[in-house]
Amino acid sequence: MKSIEEWGKTKDGRSISRYTIMNETGSYAVISNYGAVLHQLWVPDKDGKLADVVLGFEDPESYFINNPAFGSVVGPYANRIEAGQFSINGKTYQLEKNEGNNTLHSGPSPFFRRLWELTDYDGASVTLLMKNADGECGFPGNVELSVTYALSNDNTLSISYSAHSDQDTALNVTNHSYFNLSGHDSGLILDEIAWIDSDAITATDEVSVPHGELFSVDGTAMDFRTPKALGRDINDTSCDPIRIGGGYDHNYVLDTKPGEVKLVASLEDHASGRKMEVYTDMPGIQLYTGNFIEPDPVGKGGIHYQKRSGVAFETQYYPNAINVPSFPQPLLKAGKTWESTTAYKFSTL
Repeated sequence: MKSIEEWGKTKDGRSISRYTIMNETGSYAVISNYGAVLHQLWVPDKDGKLADVVLGFEDPESYFINNPAFGSVVGPYANRIEAGQFSINGKTYQLEKNEGNNTLHSGPSPFFRRLWELTDYDGASVTLLMKNADGECGFPGNVELSVTYALSNDNTLSISYSAHSDQDTALNVTNHSYFNLSGHDSGLILDEIAWIDSDAITATDEVSVPHGELFSVDGTAMDFRTPKALGRDINDTSCDPIRIGGGYDHNYVLDTKPGEVKLVASLEDHASGRKMEVYTDMPGIQLYTGNFIEPDPVGKGGIHYQKRSGVAFETQYYPNAINVPSFPQPLLKAGKTWESTTAYKFSTL
């Protein structure tokens, strides 16, 4: 069943819409063409009761800023680039810095602060398109990126990307949804139990930028190979990554192959009985426990979210990878097509 709602206007008067996608079991998601945002995601608990499990804002105007990047498709380059600078084919590109000396999530005018174009919608899936002109955000090439959200009958929300460019360019795209399996309005996520199939994170400097070294999680607070509550070690500042990140805000190294989507992480909430599995073909996943969420602007339903009210599993190329040749490279070659899929599968315990 198709459901399109006009949600508001951009600052220049263009229409902001929301599209509902639903499966045959009654679960549904709501996606906006502003920022390609996953605005709502309603899935059942152990008793069959639906709840919205992603954080977000009530009104579209709050997404014009959206500093936490709630629900957003982040691009052209997610995560951090050291000094906001990189080189391709011998030419250096300088981006606008927005996190100290570095660029985070593409600077002040990323894809999640723009209106996307609807290209397809059938009630079970929706496809949105972003065109980034050569030089926009500081990146080379005329880039077209499409994202398709689809909700299957087994309660899997898949997010599929396809991109091409007329010049070699840097591209690192992710979805930045924050999950709370008890419901977006239920408080903190510290009791939710996470598992990540990873032996190492990318080690960083004091401002969370990696330079090529890996940090073994073995025997440290960073180890999620055996499932544990997110809150168990989140304040263990004797662990340098925890101290630097103010909690979990780290890229885990995955054993994946391009084009082969596999299970890499999970989250369980014993209070609601909900479970979420994360599947991807990307080489990394950023675990971020919302360490810097602020209570204003107000969230959905008038909720003032606190820090650690949600957790993000951002599938991606490694942070600063465009400047670290030993990392898998987020390089989109001219005339080639880049495709990737990440899926969040919901079930009950």
